Amino acid sequence: MMMRILSTVTALGLTAGMASAEYKLTILHTNDFHARFEPISKYDSGCGAQDNAEGKCFGGSARLVTAVEAARAKGGNVILVSGGDQFQGTLFYTYYKGKVAAEMMNKLGYDAMTVGNHEFDDGPEVLRGFMDAVGFPVLMSNADYSGEELLAGKLAKSTVIEKGGEKIGLIGLTPQDTDELASPGPNIKFSDPVIAVQGEVDRLTALGVNKIVVLSHSGYIVDKRVAAETTGVDVIVGGHSNTYLSNVSDRAVGPYPTMVGNTAVVSAYAYGKYLGMLDVTFDDAGNIVQATGEPQAMDGDVAEDGSTVARIAELAVPLEEIRQMVVASAAEPILGDRAVCRVQECAMGNLVADAMLARVADQGVTIAIANSGGLRAGIDAGEITMGEVLAVLPFQNTLSTFQISGQGVLDALENGVSQVEEVKGRFPQVAGLKFTWDASVAPNKGRIQSVMVAEGAGFVPLDPAKTYLAVTNNYVRNGGDGYKMFAGDDKDAYDFGPDLADVTAEYLAANAPYTPYTDGRIVKK
Repeated sequence: MMMRILSTVTALGLTAGMASAEYKLTILHTNDFHARFEPISKYDSGCGAQDNAEGKCFGGSARLVTAVEAARAKGGNVILVSGGDQFQGTLFYTYYKGKVAAEMMNKLGYDAMTVGNHEFDDGPEVLRGFMDAVGFPVLMSNADYSGEELLAGKLAKSTVIEKGGEKIGLIGLTPQDTDELASPGPNIKFSDPVIAVQGEVDRLTALGVNKIVVLSHSGYIVDKRVAAETTGVDVIVGGHSNTYLSNVSDRAVGPYPTMVGNTAVVSAYAYGKYLGMLDVTFDDAGNIVQATGEPQAMDGDVAEDGSTVARIAELAVPLEEIRQMVVASAAEPILGDRAVCRVQECAMGNLVADAMLARVADQGVTIAIANSGGLRAGIDAGEITMGEVLAVLPFQNTLSTFQISGQGVLDALENGVSQVEEVKGRFPQVAGLKFTWDASVAPNKGRIQSVMVAEGAGFVPLDPAKTYLAVTNNYVRNGGDGYKMFAGDDKDAYDFGPDLADVTAEYLAANAPYTPYTDGRIVKK
C-alpha cells in the first residue's frame, strides 16, 4: 500500500505545469453480470419485492441505469465498458439467451465489451445474434476466429472510440482456456493474452492512439501479468475472477486501482452489485499521471429507474412458464428435510452430489462435496417442475472444480461434521467417497474415522498426500460454511461453471423416472 501512496503522490506532482495538456477520462465498468437484471440479495441470489422495498437488495439493471445516468450528468469524458460474461446465470438467459442482455446494454449505452467465456456457452451462433443486436463493438484479441464464419468480419480484436476530441483504443481479452470452459466450437483457436495485447497496442500506437484500455475477461492474476509484461497499456478493466477491488473495504482483494508499473488494473466484483468508477488523468503523451476511484455499491440508496423496472417485470412474465415446466419425474418422493440432511446422508444430498459429479467426471473429477445448507426443499413423487428444482437450489450457485490434497479433503469432512449438534448447513453430502464419523469425539478433534474414495470399480483409502480433483459449489469453494481449506488462488479452481439447479434438472431428466436412494456412503458410529 505504501508503494501505491507514493506513486499517487508522484503522479500528483507530475500534473503541475502541464494542466493545459491534461485529458481527463471517467471509466465506468461492470463485469460478470450473469443476467442479474433483477435485484439480488447480499448473498448474490434472488431478492424478493418486500426486501427490495425495504432497501435490502442490490444491483439490477434499473439501479445501474440510474447510476450511469448520474455519472454522465456530471459532465466530462465518460465511457461505459464491460469486462465480459453478460450471459448465463438466471432464467432470463435460459429463456431469452442474449436478447435481454443486448436490450439492457443498449439502454445503458455501453461503448464496448469483451467476450467472456460464458458468451460461448451456446456456441458462436448465440454470440453472433447478441452482437447483431447491440450498438457497440464486442472485442476479443487473443484468438484466431477467421475460420468461424459467424464471427469473422463481425468480431474485432480492438476498436478506437473518440471522447472529447481524443482517441481511446479498446482491446478485448477472453480466457485462453475458453475452449475448456465453454462451447466455442472447433473453428476458434485461443492464444496467449500478453502476445495478443502487445500486438494490438503496437498496431494502435502506430495509428497515433496513445490511450489504451484493455477489457480483460481473464482474471485478476492474468491481468496483473498482462500489465507487467506489456508496454503501452494504461488501464485494464478486469473480469472472470469476480475480483472485488476497493480502498475502503477489508473484503477487497487489492486496492482500486491496483497499479502495476504505470498500468491501472480495476475490477468491480460481479452481478451488477457495484458500478466501477475510475477517474484517469493523462498527459499530452498519453501517460497516466493520476488514477483514482472506487466501485459504487448498487444498494438501496440507488433509486431504480422506473421504466427499466417495468420492462424487466414485463420480460419476467414468461419465466413463470419455465418455473412450471416439467423437466423430469420421480418414482418416489426425494426427501430433503433439513433436519435429516444436516446431520446424515439423505436422498436429496445424494441426488445433488451425484449430479455435480456426473457433470464434471469427464474432466477427471472424482469427488463431490455439497453443503446441506444449500438444499432448501424436497420434491414430491411424480412430475418434477423446474420450479421445484429451483425451490431445492434457489441460490444460483455455480459448479466449482478445484484441486485439493487428501489431507484437505479430510479437513473438509472434519469441518462438515463439526456442528452437527447445532444442525448447521455445513454437513457434507458427498459423491465419489464414503466416510465414517464418530459423534462422541469433540468437534475438529478427529471425528472422521475413515474415508474411502472411488477408484476404478471400487473404493480405496483416502491418501492424505495425494492431489484429488473435486467439485462443489462456488459458495463452498470460496470458504463458505467453514470450508476455508477449499479457498485460495492455489487450487487451480474454476468457480463459474453452470448453475447447480440446471445441472440437477438435467441429471434428473437423464435418469427419469428418478428413484431416490441412500447407500450408506455416510456412516455414524
